[in-house]
Amino acid sequence: MKLRSMALATLLACSGSAFAQSTVTLYGVADINIEYVNHVGAIPTAANQFNPGAAHSVFRMDSGGVSGSRWGLRGTEDLGNGVKALFVLENGFSLDSGALQQQSRMFGRQAYVGVQSSSLGQITLGRQYTSIFEALANFVPGAYATQYEPAALLTGANFREDNTVKYTGQFGPVTALAHYSFGTGLALPAFVGVATPIGGNGEVPGQARRDSAYGAALAYTQGPFGVTAGYDQWNPTIGTSSGTARKAVIAASYTYGPAKVMGGYRWGQSKNAADVLIGRDDFYWIGAAYQVTPAVALSLEYDYDNLKNQFGNTSLANPWQVAFIANYAFSKRTDVYLSTAYAKNAGLALDSASNFYATSLATGNSYALPNGKNSMLGAAVGVRHKF
Repeated sequence: MKLRSMALATLLACSGSAFAQSTVTLYGVADINIEYVNHVGAIPTAANQFNPGAAHSVFRMDSGGVSGSRWGLRGTEDLGNGVKALFVLENGFSLDSGALQQQSRMFGRQAYVGVQSSSLGQITLGRQYTSIFEALANFVPGAYATQYEPAALLTGANFREDNTVKYTGQFGPVTALAHYSFGTGLALPAFVGVATPIGGNGEVPGQARRDSAYGAALAYTQGPFGVTAGYDQWNPTIGTSSGTARKAVIAASYTYGPAKVMGGYRWGQSKNAADVLIGRDDFYWIGAAYQVTPAVALSLEYDYDNLKNQFGNTSLANPWQVAFIANYAFSKRTDVYLSTAYAKNAGLALDSASNFYATSLATGNSYALPNGKNSMLGAAVGVRHKF
């Protein structure tokens, strides 16, 4: 009897140790605001004969001002010898309506599983962020704020990709990233200058290049200084073949006390299925984030896009935007914010045909300029709770 008791105690102890090596965490963000925007038109698509219509001012409730509303599960299991299994499932939703985002995917923000080595890095498979999107996260003053950050123009509308294998390695102050997508799962409607939809829903049998994508990035952070560089390529379906969208980026940051200054340059080029140039631009940004007090944070960002070619037009006015965010934290989990931006020669978030109106399509709120207007002003007051 005594031996049985000892055996049972040993079994329970081992069982508890095994369970302690596995963790699963539920997390999320609930972010909502009231927004005012002037000079709003309709997204010009084939459904409205590519006519954005007349200008309107709007008051609306929006989900996601400084952060996209989400909930997710992430977990790890210690496999021994410095190796872990890991997974992330992250759902994006509209807090104002409860609807799913990311084309109604259950886990549209992220969905992947992989293996991590403490010395060699990690390999993950599933729906993930591109390498340059992740590498730039610490070099953008607005920190990819959902409402007005021109992330889709900076890193591409394909900044999340399905069917992706990705490598991430941390080697002292250096972070290395590389990924390959067998089919991005990004489909955009036809616009002026492109007669057919762009992209597709996944892999195309017999045509490995169509809707594939790949990229890589390196980031170095040592003390107050940081620098990153990366490359991204997407081969979207255009008709029955594929085009090419390429981007290369370099950015730097410097932290001095409570202030962090950031800026960078992104080269972009797009070609159609016949290898004819349909897009070429140089994108620049600069700004700063300042922690005034433990509770008060400010950020200011200026973005400028030098449009050299857009669907054959080489004389378009260059879009630019200035955006400001003031944030007050009641606690580590709850804060309120004021977010405002002014854009010229494009809508807020620099939404236009240059980025296929990706921000408007993703959020369900149009930032398309109407007929006869070339500027847009927006302001939002919101609350965010993290759990």
